[in-house]
Amino acid sequence: MQQPSKVTFLDGHVETVWCVAWNPTGNLLASCSSDKTVRIWGKEGDGWVCKSVLEGAHKRTIRCVSWSPCGRFLASASFDGTVTIWDKEKGEFEATATLEGHENEVKSVAWASSGSLLATCSRDKSVWIWEVDEDKEDYECASVLSTHTQDVKCVVWHPNREEVASASYDNTIRMFCEETDDWTCCNTLESHDSTVWSIAFDKTGSRLASCSDDKTVKIWQEYLPGNQQGVAVSGKREWKCVCNLTGFHKRPIYNISWCAVTGLIATACGDDTICIFKESLGSDVHQPSFELLHSLPSAHLQDINGVNWNPKIPGLLASCSDDGSIGLWQVHNL
Repeated sequence: MQQPSKVTFLDGHVETVWCVAWNPTGNLLASCSSDKTVRIWGKEGDGWVCKSVLEGAHKRTIRCVSWSPCGRFLASASFDGTVTIWDKEKGEFEATATLEGHENEVKSVAWASSGSLLATCSRDKSVWIWEVDEDKEDYECASVLSTHTQDVKCVVWHPNREEVASASYDNTIRMFCEETDDWTCCNTLESHDSTVWSIAFDKTGSRLASCSDDKTVKIWQEYLPGNQQGVAVSGKREWKCVCNLTGFHKRPIYNISWCAVTGLIATACGDDTICIFKESLGSDVHQPSFELLHSLPSAHLQDINGVNWNPKIPGLLASCSDDGSIGLWQVHNL
């Protein structure tokens, strides 16, 4: 089977690159770094170039970037405790709002699919839900959720409903939803033996993938009351770990991305390796098996911090690393 090919490496950041995120149309890639900048990359002719450098808004490392569903706004989360909203309505990105309130470093930010909600999380052990007004000019904190007992590393919205998942240093994943005009923890997922670094829903939202400091990837399946499998469910719904992938990485797995186009799962690891997994043909949805499709050892010179599948181009994967570079990879034989 043909190995993924290296499309290009993008250099411009002068320190660690923490996160890469494709915009909804897949023609722009945002990256953020310890150098306190966000870079926007796009294709020109046969090559990829840096189209914009967003700077001056943050005083410390920028840990995460996230595009709004409409593609007009970009949120950046920083170790300075703030989130900046960038607006590119007129072609050039402009910082139009600053979200403040977290007591410590903000580790992750994510937009809900409706575009009307944002979630942020922090080393202060909290997840914040922000309401966005219709004009996208005002951001108001709707809820502060403090059920995690340690640093919260990642937040991700369900693709089809207003429910957010968070991953933490306390080894758990928690689901939050709005009930009776307030946000509450509606599920706690426990199976990892160490920090859960990253989580990703599949395109249906009925499955969740998680990766951890314990060097494993776990696949979770959602079950509703009265399900045909006879799985006992307490409350409205419950998540069960249905698959455990282990032995593929030698160090903590920092990031995971589940492709909505191909169904492939990519992982980024401290062993400088990218792994790509595919669900086995004929796999039982309730007892699924996944096979290692590709392993890319020494994909970067140092720890790989992030991976992100292009939402439109099948098999196009972006990665980023402590070495300051961004890699673009094309997976074949999809």
